Amino acid sequence: MTDFAAGELGGIVRLSLLIGGTATLACLPFAFLLAWILARWHFPGKVLLDGIVHLPLVVPPVVTGWMLLLAFAPAGPIGSVLEDCFGVSVLFRWTGATIAAAVMALPLMVRAMRLSIEAVDQRLEQAARTLGASRWRTYATITLPLALPGVLAAAVLGFARSIGEFGATVTFVSNVPGETQTLPLAIYAALQQPGGEQQVWRLAGISVALSLGALIASDALVRRAGRGMHVL
Repeated sequence: MTDFAAGELGGIVRLSLLIGGTATLACLPFAFLLAWILARWHFPGKVLLDGIVHLPLVVPPVVTGWMLLLAFAPAGPIGSVLEDCFGVSVLFRWTGATIAAAVMALPLMVRAMRLSIEAVDQRLEQAARTLGASRWRTYATITLPLALPGVLAAAVLGFARSIGEFGATVTFVSNVPGETQTLPLAIYAALQQPGGEQQVWRLAGISVALSLGALIASDALVRRAGRGMHVL
């Protein structure tokens, strides 16, 4: 029977938080850049880029994990470069689980940030450009601060999605205790064992508590950022 000791359970929670936090931080700059491009730029192939970004939302997570496995395998296009140039592999490692979580969280973060950027009045950006501000200075001093509540909400949403990721992770890096076994994978392992219901309840309770905490934190951060923008 699967029975997680207190130390082992704590390790699962810490690993889940590590993977979720790292995936979210790694996604933030890329998500905002993609959101800004999709919200502000007009170019051929924009619809295709939008579709690629949101592809993990519509295909089965197992397919996403399989594609990551093909890409990061020792013979894959990315895995071979990592192996030859740096001598590292992300397979069956927490870093691989972080990549899977980041890929699954990215489209949700991009969508939330894009809506926030589209809500920014472009006349303010145009006024800044008229007064001599460069595109990047306008981006840093006008667009980003005004879109900050949406960015914070996207970050917390991405974190919540990352700690709940299962399908792509188990396909890509398997379920390795102490290395890739996050809360969802530990719940799955407990479900496969006779008499594991008690462990499932404990793990599910922790998962729900973390998710609720993330949502409450998101709401508080967005409200605080919104009040700060009104003051400015």
